[in-house]
Amino acid sequence: MVLAAERRREIVRLVQEQGAVNVPELSRRFGASQSTIRRDLERLDAHGELRRTHGGAIAVDPTLAQTQFFDEAAQRIGSAAAQLIRPGETVFVGPGRLCHSAARALSARSDLTIITNALEIAWMLYQTAETPLVLTGGPVLRPGGELTGQVVLRTMETMRADRLILEVMGVNPLEGLTSDQFTLAETMRSILDTVNHVIVLVASDRLGRVGAAWLGDVSDVDVIITDREAPTSIAWDLSETGIEVKLV
Repeated sequence: MVLAAERRREIVRLVQEQGAVNVPELSRRFGASQSTIRRDLERLDAHGELRRTHGGAIAVDPTLAQTQFFDEAAQRIGSAAAQLIRPGETVFVGPGRLCHSAARALSARSDLTIITNALEIAWMLYQTAETPLVLTGGPVLRPGGELTGQVVLRTMETMRADRLILEVMGVNPLEGLTSDQFTLAETMRSILDTVNHVIVLVASDRLGRVGAAWLGDVSDVDVIITDREAPTSIAWDLSETGIEVKLV
């Protein structure tokens, strides 16, 4: 169960990254009632952290909505993930800002194929890269633009990815990989089962955290990449399970 304070911090982060959020999607993402989400937005509006709108909220200054999207830590994590992809491989890149950074680092290469279920990542690669690109299709989750459901899974039945780059909202040595989006978690959990080599990207403040939706065990992971501010005790516990943990 996501705590109220943690849920509100995540809402602020989403608004800062995406520029706008809506109540129904936040309700699905956090497994909270729409009335609870409305109260969260009203409280955050009162504190000046976002601007409440009919049906959702927008960033206080929309022109600054993407300023934190490619921060230094995200770029380091994305670059480290890209360096693990070998020529000729097919890689599935999941949604999320860290995965977006990894896809951007891969966009200069033409010696691999990228599959993704993230609209923003696909659009960025379509505009900037010559890398062969496959978009899975499927129902779109708003506001993030993630593609989910059986269409994604049917696409993966006809293709095989050598590696999966997966961003998670929590990694815990005991509780495993978790997310805050139930629908997306179900889709990514199924994809995780089809790929032999899994690269997990996680922000340092989410190391040790447990989200509401389970994705998989830590034993499903080959490499975890996080930033150098990660708690060393948790990083050590994860490495003791046999996972390679990269602090970048």
